[in-house]
Amino acid sequence: MHDVAALAGVSTATVSNTLNHPEKVSAAQQEKVRSAMATLGYVRNESARRLKSGRSQEIGLVVPRIESFFEDIAKAADEVADEAGAAITLCSSFGVAEREARHLRRLMQQPVQGILLDSVDRDGVATAPLPSPGIPVVFIAQSVSPTHHCSVSANDVEGGRLAARHLVELGHRSLAFVGELYHERLLGFRDEVGRLAADASVVVFPGQGDAMAAGQREAASIAALPPAQRPTAVFCGSDLIAIGVLQTLMAHGIAVPGGISIVGYDDIDFAAVAAVPLTTVRQPRAEIGRRAVRLLLDEVAEGVGHRHSAVVFEPELVVRGSSAPPSPVPHPASAPR
Repeated sequence: MHDVAALAGVSTATVSNTLNHPEKVSAAQQEKVRSAMATLGYVRNESARRLKSGRSQEIGLVVPRIESFFEDIAKAADEVADEAGAAITLCSSFGVAEREARHLRRLMQQPVQGILLDSVDRDGVATAPLPSPGIPVVFIAQSVSPTHHCSVSANDVEGGRLAARHLVELGHRSLAFVGELYHERLLGFRDEVGRLAADASVVVFPGQGDAMAAGQREAASIAALPPAQRPTAVFCGSDLIAIGVLQTLMAHGIAVPGGISIVGYDDIDFAAVAAVPLTTVRQPRAEIGRRAVRLLLDEVAEGVGHRHSAVVFEPELVVRGSSAPPSPVPHPASAPR
């Protein structure tokens, strides 16, 4: 900074204000300082500045995986953070609680300005304060009590209801759900199926692990069932699971939606361009990312006076080619030879 000040012919205080409080510096002096910075190749040492000010410009984002749904959240979050002069540090837990905990410890040790988190443990860490006094945490894609943290999510129970209503109104009565970890989506789906059709049944397949591989694995189990015992429709906890189901059913010669209808969840970009475009439940991914960063920045600015809130967006059903009324199953006596 002394070198920049000497070349620009201003004081070091003017250089500091140009970087941190430009409203205090005239346009002409700002131009001299920035020209000198460019000539000298000066880059501010953020680590030193953070140590001096006690304030970080980094925001941690910890998600289960860096793809599709979370990629869109991360992009939107980064745009808002950048506008505020902050940067996103992106970490993936791969759905492993121990890995998530390590990322959180590292981010707290830096320390970051705050953390955006989609936690692996939806029944534990989301209901209690994290061991990070002074570091705000905003939960994303999951709703938590605003007692300790802010959260931004979509109404997953209603999303499950939307999928159930669509399939039952098409005439489906034998249904499956793949992805039992999506508790609220399953809850809404089961409840709405039971409300609309007393003669309907829902079979749940775990769908654990890597999403697309899980869909492929569960679809293979469905395809192995005798035709009369197969569900006529499958609701998947995510679009990646649904794409895995779609690929495997088609590989086994089961038409979609002629043999089995499929509904996904999230409306990722791949949903519309799948081999059979997916009917799905859309979440406002970008808006979730944007709102989460704004809540975090508000909490940083307001400090102890901040009041936590739980923002919940409503999902939307997007109907495409993967869902249709069930095909009539011919009686064995009239089945073609």
